[in-house]
Amino acid sequence: MSFDRDSLATAIAAHGPVVRVLVAATAGSAPRDAGTAMLVWEEGQSGTVGGGALEHEAVRSARDMLAAGRATAQRRLPLGPALRQCCGGAVTLVWERFEAGDLPESLPRARPLGPAHEMPEAVARKRDTMRPGAAPALVENWLIEAALPEARPLWVWGAGHVGRAVVSVMAPLPGRAITWIDLAPDCFPDTLPEGVTAIPAAAPAALMPRAPVAADHLIVTRDHDLDLALCHAALNHGFASCGLIGSATKWARFRSRLAALGHSNALISRIACPIGDTSLGRDPQAIAVGVAAALLRSGNKTMTRDRAV
Repeated sequence: MSFDRDSLATAIAAHGPVVRVLVAATAGSAPRDAGTAMLVWEEGQSGTVGGGALEHEAVRSARDMLAAGRATAQRRLPLGPALRQCCGGAVTLVWERFEAGDLPESLPRARPLGPAHEMPEAVARKRDTMRPGAAPALVENWLIEAALPEARPLWVWGAGHVGRAVVSVMAPLPGRAITWIDLAPDCFPDTLPEGVTAIPAAAPAALMPRAPVAADHLIVTRDHDLDLALCHAALNHGFASCGLIGSATKWARFRSRLAALGHSNALISRIACPIGDTSLGRDPQAIAVGVAAALLRSGNKTMTRDRAV
């Protein structure tokens, strides 16, 4: 994770002063990677730095800061000696108290963790070369954090049982911008997960040119003819990956029809069908878990257990 300014601003607007707890560095075995952060306010929290006892101490310290009005704190916690955890490593946590006027105007950001002094050259070089999504860096007691990477687009075509299950599983995961398409507004649930854009469209395939070429697609509509039109449109437009719900029989028929529409076998093979992991079952949630696991396990490049797309 990198510095998520938008989530922090939303939390401040809803809850007032917020303490951001950052895993600034790790050594050895640790519950979460450097760059992981959580937000703590007077009566709640979001996110997790993991570790059970580690998170309990992080939240307790954050609430102490809120009560005392302190701005920052930093501690290196050896997980065994300090917290009686079995991980065997150590975690450096940084606590920062934020209000609306404290949000950084630009990223990457660099700030001293001790008394303020002129920024060292090494810190300025690291800040100026830090790419979005990079882990935080501690240089000469300065903390340097990158901007978030651009969210990877996922377009879900269909808001039936599987479409809803996929969106519910994928929406909470970081780094995803989900666009959800179906025929009419009443196809979608009344409340959408955060970060999901729903688009009702009488002719969904006509929207395919609006999708980024780098998008992943999941085609899970109720209509086989619409599924075919979306596959045809996706092959004409281009995509990072594309998965189609269906059986091996359905896919064999689709391959034949897509070939008749002029697509090469090599291009057609970029679409994955069936999707998910059949060993998990055919329940919509099970399909969604299989799709999500494959995307995460393979660097967001596969929709199925056995086929890269």
